[in-house]
Amino acid sequence: MIGLAGVTLALGLLIFLAYRGVSVLLLGPVMALIAALFAAGTPLLASYTQVFMGSAGGFITQFFPLFLLGAIFGKLMDDSRAAESISQTIVGKLGSERAILAVVLACAVLTYGGVSLFVVAFAVYPIAAALFRQADIPKRLIPATIALGAFTFTMTALPGTPAIQNAIPMPHFGTTPFAAPLLGIITAVVMFGMGQAWLTRQARLARAAGEGYGNHQDQPVAFDKKQREHCSGEGFDVTLIEPEQQSDQLPPFALAIAPVVLVIVMNYILSAQLLPRLETDYLATALYGNTSLDSVIGVWSIIISLTLAIILLIATNWQRLITLRQSLDDGANASVLPIFNTASLVGFGAVIAALPAFDLIKSAVESVGGGNPLVSLALSVNILAGVTGSASGGMSIALQTLGADYLLLANQLGISPDLLHRVTTVATGGLDSLPHNGAVVTLLAICGLTHREAYKDIFMVAVLFPIVSLVLLVALGSLFGSF
Repeated sequence: MIGLAGVTLALGLLIFLAYRGVSVLLLGPVMALIAALFAAGTPLLASYTQVFMGSAGGFITQFFPLFLLGAIFGKLMDDSRAAESISQTIVGKLGSERAILAVVLACAVLTYGGVSLFVVAFAVYPIAAALFRQADIPKRLIPATIALGAFTFTMTALPGTPAIQNAIPMPHFGTTPFAAPLLGIITAVVMFGMGQAWLTRQARLARAAGEGYGNHQDQPVAFDKKQREHCSGEGFDVTLIEPEQQSDQLPPFALAIAPVVLVIVMNYILSAQLLPRLETDYLATALYGNTSLDSVIGVWSIIISLTLAIILLIATNWQRLITLRQSLDDGANASVLPIFNTASLVGFGAVIAALPAFDLIKSAVESVGGGNPLVSLALSVNILAGVTGSASGGMSIALQTLGADYLLLANQLGISPDLLHRVTTVATGGLDSLPHNGAVVTLLAICGLTHREAYKDIFMVAVLFPIVSLVLLVALGSLFGSF
């Protein structure tokens, strides 16, 4: 019981101090050692150097290319103004009478193509503000509208998304980015449909009540110190936005969206067609980690897809990328902090899993599902994502500590690893978007609104509806299996 109290204390301090703005990079090892201190006979230094660092280092080794390439791709999409071109074209086609749908779709296209949600928010917000003002829709609905398109179904449910939330489960379950495609699409449609219906209803009620856009100046975003810390904690530096470094002319829509389409198409071709045909017996040797193609195929497909998209972006926007070297440097630098933050949480989870008290926690978590690993997996991932304020962090802790057990139980019950993958990714969306989440704080700062003004609608579209969609996914998966 003392050991369990230590784990509870460490987790509680992690939540409290992270919410107060203390870096997860520091909190991870310190809280892990506090938990270990309560476990009699646990060597502290060995827990840090062999367990914590071993797991954190393994995560970085496995996923750094995805963080790196994703950050560079997002930065180039921003600096070339391709993201802005896509947003403006979609909004222009749908018009102000469909302002909410236009903004949601613009965000969805960009994030599904691999563009960072922070780049999307900065690119789409000015367009959304002008559109909502023209349609006389309350500005307080803009953050929820952006959140629906960028934080929800494209990040977790749609098959093939290169988001890190869709990549982390692949080595654990031997799956690809397109795991359980039909279930993922159904879940995404439900998530999108409920969110769109809610926002449309809120706009209609506001219009009936005589509430318009509101008296807002829509000045350029001014970040205070705490808001900048949240941005940098997610690997996005607001000082990187330099309007004078951009060309005046937007790229044509076809040219702008080509890299996004390339990521999605190549991701499928590589993971489903080309890579499985390769001779990869060498992976089973010690030199290459005694692994198999199933463990790396998803990561390989995303690496190649993003690399090709980056090359295409540079080749087709050479004149618009006025400071190409700086764009590449800024993108590379922006990838470092997010992966180290997540790796720190992975290390924390590994230490917790190695403690004797964890057996009690594991038994409690597994019993919640009544023997159904889909239920307990969904609960553990969603709760940990809410605790850490991070979708990738919560998922990483859950898979680090319980992933192998879930896979073993699923195999015994005939449950497809693809279904485990999709449940895991969808479960990262929901409680991760509670008020202390860095992305939520940053989005509100970009829009110049407070939690009091706009968070209720964010909660509905990014917390409640994703959880409802997760329940549907688990129910369908339990009844019909993976499809």
